[in-house]
Amino acid sequence: MKNGIKRLFDMVTSGVGLIVLSPLLLLVAVWIKLDSKGPVFFMQQRAGREEQPFQIFKFRTMRHRAPSTIDQHQEQVVSAGHDPRITRAGRFIRATSLDELPQLINIFKGDMSVVGPRPVLMEQTEVIPPGYKKRFSVRPGLTGLAQVRGRRSLGWLQQLAYDAEYVDKQSLVFDFKILLLTVKVVLTGSGIYGEAGLNWRTYRDRLNGQSPRDSDVEEAMR
Repeated sequence: MKNGIKRLFDMVTSGVGLIVLSPLLLLVAVWIKLDSKGPVFFMQQRAGREEQPFQIFKFRTMRHRAPSTIDQHQEQVVSAGHDPRITRAGRFIRATSLDELPQLINIFKGDMSVVGPRPVLMEQTEVIPPGYKKRFSVRPGLTGLAQVRGRRSLGWLQQLAYDAEYVDKQSLVFDFKILLLTVKVVLTGSGIYGEAGLNWRTYRDRLNGQSPRDSDVEEAMR
């Protein structure tokens, strides 16, 4: 795929999206502000293309905590039940994926793309096997192959496998197919929450100080 064409598509799509959705974005922002104390946006450092850090924009769905106070290695997985960290407004905003819309700003800026592997935490780069680092050869996306094949219900290693598959198959046609599937996933609300036994922290603990291996991903996909 020509990078210039994809970048043009990203700029046009995100720019139009920000303009068309501005009334909705404003309504969500006001609701968050009225519902709980704290900023409207949650901004956090993520790993972008070539593992370069950038600040991601999301609508805040949890009770306010400064990102610098959150120990990602110890943070509990957000559960589907009544997680006390999630605000009243946040439960609806997460269920409808409205919290992801501010990433249109990241796309317009060039930090992200409309379609690509989801941007991971900087801490998560420690547990990506070398053969799957290829996911960082493209810009992270607002949606991606892993998102339409299970989202957070997938295990960490399964997500990495689909990220690598996307890089190998990427094309404009493939991107449009993923976008169409994304609509279905968002409307059904599937895969919003993950399970503790499937996440990257569990994999890190299992490694017990050893380096992540490509064979771990291959085994997880069998």
